[in-house]
Amino acid sequence: MRILGIDPGYDRVGISIVEKVGKNKEVLIFSECFQTSSKDSFYTRLSQVGEKVSKIIKKYSPDSLAIESLFITKNQKTAMRVSEARGVIMYEAVKAGLPVFEYTPLQIKVAVTGHGSSDKAQIIKMIPLLIKLPDKKAHDDEYDAIAVALTCIAHEGKSFPQK
Repeated sequence: MRILGIDPGYDRVGISIVEKVGKNKEVLIFSECFQTSSKDSFYTRLSQVGEKVSKIIKKYSPDSLAIESLFITKNQKTAMRVSEARGVIMYEAVKAGLPVFEYTPLQIKVAVTGHGSSDKAQIIKMIPLLIKLPDKKAHDDEYDAIAVALTCIAHEGKSFPQK
């Protein structure tokens, strides 16, 4: 089972490909923090996000998309724009025939750390204990994308066929 994990945004998008091999092993195939330029229009940035997700799907052939559900913030403009980016990302996944699984921040925290009150630092500390990471320095958004993919495996893993 190969999961495309996404921490959505239009400025920065955390992207990961995590594969479950065997019963108790997950392997990180790919991760990155894709960034768009603030010099570009919002609509150009949405297009760039969609193009990037489409390329990742074509290159890595994931079995499903796992995406973080929108966390309501005080800044409604930002929330609306992230929501639009989520729509573009989910459109690309569905267009490619992938099932989409959404997880709340609480579900992700519980799956990765074991408790819902954990903070970003605890998630970042836990990820390398759960899955081997490359030696490169990862951005917070990458860790979030990996956490979303691991959450999908924890929640949906038994329903996917093993490769």
